[in-house]
Amino acid sequence: MRARVLVRPKQGILDPQGVAVERALPALGFKGVSEVRIGRLIELEIDDPSELESISSRLLANPLIEDFEIELLDDAPAA
Repeated sequence: MRARVLVRPKQGILDPQGVAVERALPALGFKGVSEVRIGRLIELEIDDPSELESISSRLLANPLIEDFEIELLDDAPAA
């Protein structure tokens, strides 16, 4: 089974990368963008999807400062 785990800073946690992008956008001509958050997308093949919650909370994300979302995909090969 293919799966994606999206890891992002929790709301209220400083996101320096997001702040840098948000500050750079007006200089590039993009207006009206706020609350930029930068995260990570992890794609993996897993035999037992029930383990994803544990894998994500113990290894892929820091549960003190990050939230994660798990998305199960079909069995099609990764592009």
